[in-house]
Amino acid sequence: MAKKDAPPRWDRRMQQRLARGEAAALGELYDRFASLVQGLAHRVLGDERAADGVTREVFAHVWEHPDSYDPRQGPLRSWVAALTHRLAVQRLRATESAALALGGSGSTEELEDKVRHASVAARADYIVQSMPTPLRAALELAYFQRRDYRQTAADLGVTEDEARRRLRLGLQLLSTAHDAAAPGAPPGRYGGAA
Repeated sequence: MAKKDAPPRWDRRMQQRLARGEAAALGELYDRFASLVQGLAHRVLGDERAADGVTREVFAHVWEHPDSYDPRQGPLRSWVAALTHRLAVQRLRATESAALALGGSGSTEELEDKVRHASVAARADYIVQSMPTPLRAALELAYFQRRDYRQTAADLGVTEDEARRRLRLGLQLLSTAHDAAAPGAPPGRYGGAA
């Protein structure tokens, strides 16, 4: 049980350290979450330089506004991911809107469709990265290596029922990526999909 308490305690301590202005805390946070932030931003924007810019914005925001994170609302990782998503979507909308204003092809509806698709893809990536290792391993075997549930069970050294359970649960988690990005979907803990 102590293991479950560790991440929220770390999250609260990290927020307190950031609020005190400890530069080492920002470095530690960056080391822990930079690849998540960069990956989500790149998934939404499809551009490495733009994703770098969003990454800088996210960590600048965390440094300047450490009290905007509320540990009671969920893990720091989720808050950072939601912040990344929000800033990346804002940048995508601004970039695409500017292109439309300059006479680019497309429409506002196509822009919103592009934002929705990027949101679903980024959320799915985040879900896969965040899911427990046994579920992720089962999905990787079944979908990337084309194993059926029997082969997955054998490769993982679990029963066929356990392999089916892991695959079912992993797919259920992934299905929430689409649900959260659908128009009118209720927002998540830190603001939802788009």
